Amino acid sequence: MQPSAVTNTTNLTASPSQFYTWQNYRCTYEIHQPTNTTSEGIPLLLIHPIGVGLSRQFWQRFCHEWYNSGQRNSIYNPDLLGCGESDMPHLAYTPSDWAEQLQYFLQTVVRQPVIVVVQGALLPVAIALVQKESNLISRLVLSGPPTWALMTNKPPEWQQKFIWNVLDSPLGIPFYRYARTPKFLRSFSTRQLFASESAVDAEWLNTLVAGAENPASRHAVFSFLAGFWRQDYTNFMASIQQPTLAVVGETASSISQNNKKETPDDRLANYLACFPQSRGIKINGRNVLPYESTAEFVAAIAPFINEVS
Repeated sequence: MQPSAVTNTTNLTASPSQFYTWQNYRCTYEIHQPTNTTSEGIPLLLIHPIGVGLSRQFWQRFCHEWYNSGQRNSIYNPDLLGCGESDMPHLAYTPSDWAEQLQYFLQTVVRQPVIVVVQGALLPVAIALVQKESNLISRLVLSGPPTWALMTNKPPEWQQKFIWNVLDSPLGIPFYRYARTPKFLRSFSTRQLFASESAVDAEWLNTLVAGAENPASRHAVFSFLAGFWRQDYTNFMASIQQPTLAVVGETASSISQNNKKETPDDRLANYLACFPQSRGIKINGRNVLPYESTAEFVAAIAPFINEVS
């Protein structure tokens, strides 16, 4: 199922897939450990992005580079419900649903504080997780957080429901069938995710195609496209006391609702002004930094993580 490059990377650091049951659903995760030495420091909890074919496999390059650079923290890398090897029930998923899944995972599997590393627009899941289980969250790393307007402006509820109902109708099946083709995935990744077209490689495309093979994986993607994650999180972000590091790509892209382009500096400034204990850094890359700029991303976050190790 996985391309050989991903498989080889996984075998260097990861356990086989492991499972736990949450609300009668089977959920999957893997634990990464440094090879030939013992783990040290606070474990990392990775939250993967939602999208066609995306799952915990998104983090494989990061995990390999983390240990290749000499870091020794254990890494917990779960599949969110509806993704990867976890069950894929027909639900309209919200950030609160995934946060409850991760809360249970922390309480029953990890059972110690973690540093959360969250990719992109799954930031609302990390925010909800802090609200639910603050004592088990030591720090936060925001990888390519969304444009500020998306985190502070809630669309009308009818709009979210309308989009969901259209996508969840029979019309959504052929749409998803097309969205999981290599042609579409390459085009979308080039237009929206990567700074360089050459970075959209076979490993990336093969992993997405394999991850989207099960048509039931569309429910999590459609929930994301419907915008159920869109709220005004200003007050929630301002209440988070954990030290927070925001990492933004030099060519991070997005257009806010008023069609005003937001620069990476603007984005960083907005997040740093809202999170009480925050700092920020820009690195090369666009919107999927742990994959497209792996070594630079690791170098950017390691000092922040090692402060508490």
